[in-house]
Parts: sequence; C-alpha cells; structure tokens
Amino acid sequence: QVQLVESGGGLVQAGGSLRLSCAASGRTFSNYAMGWFRQAPGKERDFVATITWNGITYYADSVKGRFTISRDNAKNTVYLQMNSLKSEDTAVYYCAAERSYRTGYLTSMNEYAYWGQGTQVTVSS
Repeated sequence: QVQLVESGGGLVQAGGSLRLSCAASGRTFSNYAMGWFRQAPGKERDFVATITWNGITYYADSVKGRFTISRDNAKNTVYLQMNSLKSEDTAVYYCAAERSYRTGYLTSMNEYAYWGQGTQVTVSS
C-alpha cells in the first residue's frame, strides 16, 4: 500500500512558476512509476507527465518544454516543476503511483493503482 500526499499548489500569475511535490509512504518507492495528472472544472482528468522507475520521463504535448518531472528516491518524493504557466494550466493536480518495471510510459489513469488527494493550481491571466 502506498499513500501519496501532494503539496505546492497555489495561485500564480501567468508566466510564473510553481513546484509541486508528492511525498510517498513505503520503503519501495524506487520500484514505482510515478505520474502527474490534472483535472480542470467540468473536464476529464488528463495526463501531464510520468517518470519511470529508472528516471525516464514523458510529457503531454501541452506541457512539453514548460514542465519537468523528477524524482528523489532518497526522499520518496516526485516533483513537477511548472514554468511559463498559462491560464489553461489551472486545475487540480494529482499524483499517481504504480509498481512497475515496464519500459513503456504509463499515461492512462487506469494504469495507476495509487492516487493522492490533489492540489489546486490556479493561474491568473
């Protein structure tokens, strides 16, 4: 069982930056693929970024070049650095985890077993 707790959300002006953190419980964090998803009001939850157990990253086209996902296995934490934020980035951001040694990227919600409670990111224009 893995518990995930997100933090770092808030209100920021367009063009600004935020860094989200997701702290995971458990001793085998390094065995997990981690992902970030987001859900805007009235919309479905969408894939944002993922990082494999061995540090390979993949991004949605909408955030490529602006967002960076990273992990610190010693701290059991995954990060999402968000730069050049736009109003359309406003959403609740969710962290997800799946125990996986797959070489492919996990980009679908149903590929992840564990989810955090979400953190709100609001970008004002």
